[in-house]
Amino acid sequence: MNTTKTVNTHQASPLAPEWLQLPADLNVLHSPMWAGDVERNDDGELAINGIPVSRLREEFGTPLFVMSETDFRSRARAFKDAFDDAFADICGGVDVYYAGKSFLCSAVASWVADEGLRLDTCSGGELAVAAKAGIEGPHLGLHGNNKSDAEINRALDMKVGRIVVDSLAELERVAKIASDRSGVAKVMLRLTPGVHAHTHEFIATAHEDQKFGLSMAGDSTDEAGLSAAEEAVAAATSYASIELLGVHCHIGSQIFEADGFALAAAKLLDFLAAMQAKYSIVLPELDLGGGYGIAYTPVDSPRPPAEIAQAMAAVVRSKCAELNIQAPRISIEPGRAIVGPSTFTLYEVGTLKTVRVDSPTVSGDSADSGTANVTHPRRYVSVDGGMSDNARPVLYDADYSAILASRASAAAPQLSRVVGKHCESGDIVVRDVYLPEDVAAGDLLAVPGTGAYCWALSSNYNYLARPGVVAVRDGSTRLIVRGETEEDLLNRDMGVAND
Repeated sequence: MNTTKTVNTHQASPLAPEWLQLPADLNVLHSPMWAGDVERNDDGELAINGIPVSRLREEFGTPLFVMSETDFRSRARAFKDAFDDAFADICGGVDVYYAGKSFLCSAVASWVADEGLRLDTCSGGELAVAAKAGIEGPHLGLHGNNKSDAEINRALDMKVGRIVVDSLAELERVAKIASDRSGVAKVMLRLTPGVHAHTHEFIATAHEDQKFGLSMAGDSTDEAGLSAAEEAVAAATSYASIELLGVHCHIGSQIFEADGFALAAAKLLDFLAAMQAKYSIVLPELDLGGGYGIAYTPVDSPRPPAEIAQAMAAVVRSKCAELNIQAPRISIEPGRAIVGPSTFTLYEVGTLKTVRVDSPTVSGDSADSGTANVTHPRRYVSVDGGMSDNARPVLYDADYSAILASRASAAAPQLSRVVGKHCESGDIVVRDVYLPEDVAAGDLLAVPGTGAYCWALSSNYNYLARPGVVAVRDGSTRLIVRGETEEDLLNRDMGVAND
């Protein structure tokens, strides 16, 4: 006999992924995912630095990126202090470059400078933001695998501290542009050490089969016996218009394990020692990139900056002693680990829909010896944003969490999927999360950890205007990026503009 059952929704759902645990209290915040000044107030409402989310909605609308300036500054300073302390006896400290690609605006650039960090950029546009913020050229770096002549010229105009060269062809082009200007370009070479970080394929950037960097593999160039990395060193030292500072690597993003960073550092130090022995040149700088993971869900366990710094310092210290070389000046490039947890996205709930999903029979579900077709509810909670303000779930299968923010609730948990309003079935903000059964239209949801690569990757899909970004500090709010309006979008439509 075939039977059909509906399970008790107050229990953990068999549809939930293994890592998602049924919360004991849906109102409790998992602190690693949130800025340090986010909490529930006495009324049960989510508040940041004492400001309730209902007030933020009234003043700025939703969707809205809500950033704690205090938390951002604290995390930036923590990286600088921890790495300076760990490397003080090795190379006198560390140059910390904030990775502007994660999130950048003029206010953030000024915070970075205030806290003693430098700024890494990847385009002419990011250089323009840095200039508007008053960041001095020597405190800037320029990345990118396909820099335009205009971007290279702008970098030279601004006297940036480093241009990170990504290929042999680009090295030749930078040398020519600098020579034509009767100047000198300060250059680092981005190498791919072949270290495979434990991360998503599309954000692992140190393996051979990808667009970034100069391979360290011995058969990667037509020059007999030379890797592309070594050929680039030899070429760079032959150009009068190039000052070769050192080498750079970046093994990926959202990395929690220390072994990848340690192996990459060891391989690059081996390379520096080999270049010194073969070409009698000492390259004074080594950039070990970024990619430090943050907590998007309760099962993520990010490492504190001091722990990361001490582990990396131990490798550099021992490896330099083994190779009998002077330690280079170290630099790193955290972005996500600074801005990610500082920010949450505030959404308003709209349509709710519950569907029934078949799953395998659970032992004891069937009252007889027949087959039980057990169905389990999955609730779809639609919000007023989506993949236009957070493309990471559809790009990387990224997991996020969410909470009911406008009030506390004693209702039972229900497995939910938070989705956007776009015309795509893949428009998912949070794939799996337990939310209270009584979530209703008009409620506010908050998704933590959205400071990095959410606003930066945002789009106008379906002609949605991109959200604003509000910074909160000392009990006050400041709009640091204005949300777009429909008028903004139409002003770029030349058919409309010419009417």
